[in-house]
Amino acid sequence: MNTVSMSSKTYTGIPTQKILLWIAMVSMVMIFAGLTSGYLVRHAEGNWLVFSLPVAFYISTGLIVLSSFSMHYALRSIKKGNKQHLLNGLLTTLGLGLGFCFTQFLGWAKLVQMGIYFTGNPSGSFLYVITALHVAHLAGGIIYLIAVIVRALQNRYSSENYLPVSLISIYWHFLDVLWVYLFVFLAAIR
Repeated sequence: MNTVSMSSKTYTGIPTQKILLWIAMVSMVMIFAGLTSGYLVRHAEGNWLVFSLPVAFYISTGLIVLSSFSMHYALRSIKKGNKQHLLNGLLTTLGLGLGFCFTQFLGWAKLVQMGIYFTGNPSGSFLYVITALHVAHLAGGIIYLIAVIVRALQNRYSSENYLPVSLISIYWHFLDVLWVYLFVFLAAIR
């Protein structure tokens, strides 16, 4: 069980940080639900350029799915008190997360080579907005992940005290599931 000061827990015993994280994730779901709904409505109106998603988006999907495994490994390791495996898992997750961002940029570059720009056709505009917004959320996760890594290097986590690792794990898995949904949506509805 996580060691958390009583002032940071709600009357339910759930840490306040976890509740706030869940509220933030619900708001992100609403944002992306609105974007994908708008995508469907605009797609039905016509004047929609059909094009294949660049291979880089397929690669990025593989990278973020793998990063969920390394994040799970990190969390499981600290629960068992293995600090070196925690660090290995966190660093692997960071590398895969950065790889995801890099391949997203490669995908955008390929779109430009294909003549698909942010403006000019709604299909391209939606694709850029949805993918960029996801990358922005992932960038926030990467910043927090780096902070967790720094604290892990300072030996600040144990099998009894790992709430920040748990929080980044929840958020990271959320971003993974969100991306898989977005990718399947964007690949299927062209």
